This record gives sequence, structure tokens and C-alpha cells, in this order.
Amino acid sequence: MWALLVLIGAAAVSAHLQDLAFDRQKVFRVIPQNDEQVEIINSLASNIQVDFWQPDSVTLVRPKMQVDFRVEADKSFEVEDLLKESGVEYKVLIDNLQAALDAQFDSKTRTTRHSYEKYNNWETIAAWTADIAAQNPDLVSRSIIGETYEGRPMYLLKMGKSHPNKKAIFMDCGFHAREWISPAFCQWFVKEAVETYGKDTVMTTLLNSLDFYVLPVINIDGYVYTWTNDRMWRKTRSKNAGSRCIGTDPNRNFNAGWCTLGASKNPCDSTYCGSAAESEKETKALADFIREHLSTIKAYLTIHSYSQLLLFPYSYAYKLPSNHEELNSIARAASEQLASLYNTKYTYGPGATTIYPAAGGSDDWAYDEGIKYAFTFELRDTGRYGFLLPESQIKPTCEETTLAVKYIANYVLEHLY
Repeated sequence: MWALLVLIGAAAVSAHLQDLAFDRQKVFRVIPQNDEQVEIINSLASNIQVDFWQPDSVTLVRPKMQVDFRVEADKSFEVEDLLKESGVEYKVLIDNLQAALDAQFDSKTRTTRHSYEKYNNWETIAAWTADIAAQNPDLVSRSIIGETYEGRPMYLLKMGKSHPNKKAIFMDCGFHAREWISPAFCQWFVKEAVETYGKDTVMTTLLNSLDFYVLPVINIDGYVYTWTNDRMWRKTRSKNAGSRCIGTDPNRNFNAGWCTLGASKNPCDSTYCGSAAESEKETKALADFIREHLSTIKAYLTIHSYSQLLLFPYSYAYKLPSNHEELNSIARAASEQLASLYNTKYTYGPGATTIYPAAGGSDDWAYDEGIKYAFTFELRDTGRYGFLLPESQIKPTCEETTLAVKYIANYVLEHLY
């Protein structure tokens, strides 16, 4: 038996541990109709452990808002009873989280080979960053911009034809560890760039005229943890002084209205803002790189999931950026481009009013640093699978998102400042 376990390997063993963890867990969707029903959700969350998927925290729940949350198997009947009794409309989005988790993988046979249409673990992605640069030396180079809390190198790919004084677009993926479709998109976009250069006129023009910095995974430690221990992990993996709770929400850790609206000072919360702005090694490495290249970086794109949104500043306040009209029209056109392929509908607008307030986000920070074009994508879907989007949806999701990114990049190229 022991020999067999060794054969299966650590990954399978940890996957089995996760099997036990998520069996019969449920994901509920409720739409509270008034303050009284919001209060019911608040009291529910204070009595049992609730993992909020949408919005990120119970403090953000408002009347008429769609609220998705996950509860432990042994608490799901209790939750259903409470919702029924108090007359809160609800539906069960995911009846058995483990089944949904298993179903994201299209085949049970996992190879260690990299694939653009499968979810790749960090080791595979790290090896891929080296390979793609080695195979396309005229278009792609790889550097290290820092290291994570657990000491992993943060690889950055730079794409574009070598040319002096080029302006650049910065794109990152994998802020929140459980949003696996996000790193899948960064990998896909790099593939599209190298495969269509010289064939697709828009991509060729973009790579001739601009550089793209692509950070395939920013929260690497968290991402590794979702593969080994807890698929639903969101934050970084840093230790917090004076608390047994681990990690900071990297997208609440930037110096943009830091730790005000929609962020928590409690290290145990999923939206914990950290001990200070840029307290996390990962966010500091990203911020340092952008500050060093501020004169050339003209757009910032950050890729999240889920809910099919295209957001722009501000999220930390209900104010509008000075070029609001322009950002809104870019977002509208980019959403139309995205929908042109599979008719996937995106909602667009400023973060605070379109989704919910969230201070300390990277897009607001980049914008306040002087990057006029800053956008956050929330990829598929709208909750049927949530963070567990099946692999069969990677290709269509990435194809349609590429259209939107190309539109934004082309707009930036035509409006350099």
C-alpha cells in the first residue's frame, strides 16, 4: 500500500485530502430584498463560517445585490432552513462542491506537460515561461522581478520586437489564488502573440510598436496552495504577526485608499488589507517594477474572475477619474469586441458603483501613479461554476478576452501620451 501511495505521489495524496474537504459543500445565491434581509445574511455569517464568493465580504452585501457564498456540508441544511424561515429568496448554485471541483478537469489523466487548454500547476507554468522565451528569442524575454514570501521567483515575460523608446502595456494574472482562469489567460495571450505575429495585422502592429509585460501569476504561493491544500484559498501565504490566520488579500494591499472601503483590518478575513500598503513581497515587487518603468508603461490590465465585468477606476471611492468618459467608451467598445465571438455579455463601468467598493486595488493604484488606461477584467462566468470554471471553457474564454485586450492595446497605441 505504501509503495502504491509513493507511486501516486504527493499531488494525488493532497488532492485526496481536498476530496474529503469539499464533499457536499454547497454554494448558495441569495438576493436580499431589504436591509432586514441583509441583516439576516450578516447574522448568518457571524454564526457560522461562510466563504463569500461574490461580493468578497459580508460587509459589502447590500439590498438587491446578488450574493454567492459557500458553506460547509454539515451547515448547509441549517443555512437552508434559516433562509426559508426568514423568507430570503435563494437558490443552490453548486450542490456538491467536490463534484464541481472534479468536473473542472476535463480528463482524469493529468500529464505534467504544459497545455493552453488545461489548468497548469505552478511548476509547469514556471517551466513554460523559460520555454516560450527560449523558443521565441526575437519576441519574448524572461526576467525575475522579485520573489514571493515563500521564496519563489516571480517571472515576468516581456513581449515585443526590440526597438528603442517603446511604450508598454503591463498585464498581470493570478492575484487571487483560486481564480485559475486568470493565469490560464495570461499564458494564452502570450501564445496568441507569438503564434499570430506576422500573420495577424493587429497583433503584428502591436508587437512592433509596443512592449507587453506579462506577469503570469502574481500570487504564486497562494496558487501553489490551491493545488496542494485548499482549492478555495484566495490570499497570499504570509504570516501575520499576532494572528494564527495566514495571508493578505494582495488586491487590497496597494496604496490607493489603502484599508478604507471594502477592505478588512482583520487578518482572518479574506479581504485583509495587510499590515501596511505593499506589506506583501509580491505587491511590492509589482509596484516597484511599475514605478521603475512609469515613463514607458501606458496601460495596466489586471485579470480576475468571476462575473464578466470590465472595470476601471475608481474602486476605493465613489469618485470618477478625470478621463471617465474616455475609459467608459473604451470599456464599452472592448466589451462589444469580446461579445462578438460567443455573445458573452460583459458589464462595464467604474469599480465602486459597478460591482462594490474595494480599497487598495492595483488598478486604482496604477491609475493614481499616472497610468491613464487602467482596467480590471473579471472573466467568466456569472456564477454557474464560479471559481471552478471547467477546462472546456478555457479556450473560448481566452479567445474572446484576447479580442478585448487587443482592442484596448490598439486604442492605447493610437492615443499615446
